[in-house]
Amino acid sequence: MTPTPVAQASEELIVVGKVSTVYGVKGWVKLYSFTEPMSNLLDYSGLHIKRGEQWQPVTITEGRLHGKSLVAALEGVDDREQARALAGCELAISQSELASLPEDEFYWHQLEGLQVLTDVDRQLLGVVDHMMATGANDVMVVSPCEGSIDQTERLVPYVPDIYVTAVNLDEGTILVDWDPAF
Repeated sequence: MTPTPVAQASEELIVVGKVSTVYGVKGWVKLYSFTEPMSNLLDYSGLHIKRGEQWQPVTITEGRLHGKSLVAALEGVDDREQARALAGCELAISQSELASLPEDEFYWHQLEGLQVLTDVDRQLLGVVDHMMATGANDVMVVSPCEGSIDQTERLVPYVPDIYVTAVNLDEGTILVDWDPAF
């Protein structure tokens, strides 16, 4: 696998998974997928892998579900040592490969970095640092930022119409029905 820069550096890449470890002796790898369902990771044609600071195209030549994870063969990775060198590498696609969502649904990467404010008095709680899947519902990890009411990290369930009352991507805000004491 020869390092090749992404052709369009201006096109935003979205991380959709990572290589977790080797699988077998023929260069296969286990993949951790951030997609829902997880098998969607095997279907992207424009996949890229990050080696060091460099993104390069990568092709999954074969892949399948294996228990609660995915296993795959990557083009140009023919033995266990080559596969081991990829452990921990992120996998991404161009934003243009993502399916369109209904108006009131969002991808996690769209929510990350947005300011989170209380809906009643617009107190700034912080910004969405990242999202977590908990099984019951997704959770926003809200980290303090300049101007936030305190230095508390908050875990706010992403439950529309209950805790999340509005998302405005243009304004960069999420309004929540949330007690700032929590």
